[in-house]
Amino acid sequence: MTKKIVVTGIGATSPLGGTFTESWEALLAKKSGIRTVEADWTSTYDLPIRFAGSVAQDPAEQLTRQETKRLDPSSQYALIAAREAWADAGTPEVVPERFLVDWATGIGGIWTLTDGMDTLREKGARRVLPMTIPMLMPNGPAAAISMSLGARAGARTVVSACASSTESIANAYDHLQKGDADIVIAGGSEASVHPLPLAAFASMHALSSRTDDPATASRPYDVTRDGFVLGEGGAALVLETEEHALARGARIYAELLGGAVTSDAFHITAPDPEGTGGARAVIDALAQAGVPREAVRHINAHATSTPVGDVAEIRALERVFGDHLANIAISATKASTGHLLGGAGAIEAAFTVKALESKTLPPTINTTQTDESIDIDLVTEPRPIGDEPIVAISTSFGFGGHNAVVAFRSV
Repeated sequence: MTKKIVVTGIGATSPLGGTFTESWEALLAKKSGIRTVEADWTSTYDLPIRFAGSVAQDPAEQLTRQETKRLDPSSQYALIAAREAWADAGTPEVVPERFLVDWATGIGGIWTLTDGMDTLREKGARRVLPMTIPMLMPNGPAAAISMSLGARAGARTVVSACASSTESIANAYDHLQKGDADIVIAGGSEASVHPLPLAAFASMHALSSRTDDPATASRPYDVTRDGFVLGEGGAALVLETEEHALARGARIYAELLGGAVTSDAFHITAPDPEGTGGARAVIDALAQAGVPREAVRHINAHATSTPVGDVAEIRALERVFGDHLANIAISATKASTGHLLGGAGAIEAAFTVKALESKTLPPTINTTQTDESIDIDLVTEPRPIGDEPIVAISTSFGFGGHNAVVAFRSV
């Protein structure tokens, strides 16, 4: 028998705010989290791109000194998001062996890795920190959350580029259906505003080059779009069966109907231009959700604002929805947050859940002239929706041809 899975807690730290509430309110206010990076390393490395979506609040203001010292920033963001989500869920009393973490990252502890290499090169092997490996390993964020909150049913890690944290949420649905746990914290984090990713993405011409106007650089679907803006942060959802949530009197944000993962098997960095893999992910997610395509009324799209990626995603959606796509409101929130890579799917899923709970769809900023090859109902102002329950999906697509989609329904 299929169990009903619900969202009972949300947390985040992002370029828009140090909490999920701050991030959501800034998103609705059409603010941008993109700004010039003031760190000295931008000039040290002569970076061609010197703007990004850095986290709005210094983690040192939310964590202990020991935590900031012994955790890579990717784990710091994870811990902040997970703790907020856990508190938002009412700090559930749960048997530790029935509490599971499924977390995601695209890169892992890159700051620790590169700092450790610098130390090795400049000062020698004896000066490399003993905590280097635990801090840089991609499963570090999941481990930090499980130790902080006492989750002993498992601390899983997904690494599938920009689809990572959407995949972790889809995994959470499966964990709960199989009875692996009573409660799962799922999400993702990334600390990628770092000279190496900035240099590497710039080298492949994936980033917007609007250095003169960072706040408007990310322009999803706009005819002038020229690439994505790097962002960082983390977001978490608390998920549990409806039966478990009702038994403890929890507030329910929305229902997680299911999710799906596919792969393009096409190119290491480029999406399949026909969108076939992405379309299969949407179709499979809706099949698991048990809802018809016509039930979908809102999409928080991947929409990185790259010239190729935006079109490929719309081709995928056209394959799935056909004429019904005209009835679906689409939000592209990376315009405000930047692209959080392994954390992107989680914060976009969080925005999707909050949209359903608050009956308000978030706006897309910076898009003023939609590409004529893209015919969609793009939400450009906060848009109220009625009280009738609707289905919404959140889509994520990553390097390597990873596709992940999750579906939610308002309650």
